[in-house]
Amino acid sequence: MSKAASTQLIFVLVVGFLSVLKAEDPYKYYTWTVTYGTASPLGAPQQVILINGQFPGPRLDVVTNDNIILNLFNKLDEPFLLTWNGIKQRKNSWQDGVLGTNCPIPPNSNFTYKFQPKDQIGGYTYFPSTAMHKAAGGFGALNVYSRPRIPIPYSTPAADFSLLIGDWHKGNHKGLRQYLDSGKSLTFPDGVLINGQTQSSYSGDQGKTYLFRISNVGLSTTLNFRIQGHQMKLVEVEGSHTVQNVYDSLDVHVGQSVSVLVTLDQQPKDYYIVASTRFTSHVLTGTAVLHYSNSHTSVFGPVPAGPTYQVHWSMQQARTYRWNLTANAARPNPQGSFHYGTIKPAKTIVLTNSAPLINGKQRYAVNRVSYVNADTPLKLADYFNIPGVFSTNSIQSVPSEGPAYVATAVMPASHHDFIEVIFQNNEQSMQSWHLDGYDFWAIGYGSGKWTEGSRKSYNLIDTLTRHTVQVYPNSWSAIYVSLDNQGMWNMRSATWERQYLGQQFYLRVYNPVQNLANEYGIPSNAILCGKAVGRHI
Repeated sequence: MSKAASTQLIFVLVVGFLSVLKAEDPYKYYTWTVTYGTASPLGAPQQVILINGQFPGPRLDVVTNDNIILNLFNKLDEPFLLTWNGIKQRKNSWQDGVLGTNCPIPPNSNFTYKFQPKDQIGGYTYFPSTAMHKAAGGFGALNVYSRPRIPIPYSTPAADFSLLIGDWHKGNHKGLRQYLDSGKSLTFPDGVLINGQTQSSYSGDQGKTYLFRISNVGLSTTLNFRIQGHQMKLVEVEGSHTVQNVYDSLDVHVGQSVSVLVTLDQQPKDYYIVASTRFTSHVLTGTAVLHYSNSHTSVFGPVPAGPTYQVHWSMQQARTYRWNLTANAARPNPQGSFHYGTIKPAKTIVLTNSAPLINGKQRYAVNRVSYVNADTPLKLADYFNIPGVFSTNSIQSVPSEGPAYVATAVMPASHHDFIEVIFQNNEQSMQSWHLDGYDFWAIGYGSGKWTEGSRKSYNLIDTLTRHTVQVYPNSWSAIYVSLDNQGMWNMRSATWERQYLGQQFYLRVYNPVQNLANEYGIPSNAILCGKAVGRHI
């Protein structure tokens, strides 16, 4: 090779290398401190959990593929973790922030989370996964915006608002935990909050359109959301761009998020924003205010009532949530380019929830197994080959007859399998199920008991993907999941009492070929606890 050609080759390689460096996804750094504080969300002072002095916690606004470096200091008197609800943690269950993957952060200590919302967009949340801390706060909005060159299927709104709605108890989180530990169920909530308050306000200009991201961060109750005198155009659900149907009100189940466009096209005055409980004999209502910037009239009159129809109405509404097949999400290719309905599942898993008494105390279970946390995170036990921490044969993939029992249950699954999961709810209460590490296609809802014939009602064309699915009383819901994310992933009830008392397990998505293309290695800053203490990373 001539000297000139050699020089040209070196120049090309250097330019290529610099291009790669320039193309690396941006880094964003945060320092959060978790403390106790006092607030009066329902009028009387009570202890809450603050992040950087805020209740709810700071709104985390990031862009697809940003590298998030978040140093969390725990100034509580108990171990603490945050989980990032709906962030898939691609190849990285080490950062999931649940007790099956992470040792909790001890008091007066810190841990730095390092993760990406890889190929994701949409409205999500974060919240404490430890004990009953979620009942005291520590939750917040997490919004993932599209990269500048990736179009969104609607005009850019004038602004966007994150509304965290949820039921609320006046009791201290420690008292609520002791109540559950004693074998009792939680009492009915004391109220409904919108962004930690009973009377917040959101302002906009007449004629302009705004994006409202609504997330149910409560402990147990489905909420119906509506804005007096205004229609809502659904545009996104948990990372899926939707067919843009228009609604007067929306049922938002525990753990779920929706995004709607609202045009301020009414007379200039103030209007009620309402969140009220569903499927409860006594209806609790929380309100906020939509304020037109040129308004001189405060809200007045009765709060607009929610739907009186029960399960059938809500189930029918759920079936109208459809994928926008021609829109892209986080990547340039259209959402509809993945034809999920043409894939034959490798396996069907049927999960039946129950509310057994075990040793005289109230517990909750799935397929007869009531989950108990081990002293060592399952992910660490798996990595270090520590025996006796969890069992992969304690929970079966179909329900069976017999008494319930406690176990640290892990269900094995093969990396890259495509599976069907049926959630069978034979109880009278609403259920809400969440899977970490994934989104999934919510392909069907039905009343009664699921049978193979129920598949005839599946939407195999344009149902959307999401991370949390509701299951109506005495009903079933069905999902498809593509197990393309290796790791240890929490499948749990989003109803926090039920999760705390055992209605959860872990899905071990495993590939015998261990390499960084499938899963990242253990973080150098991983906290070691339980039987992992003294091990070398």
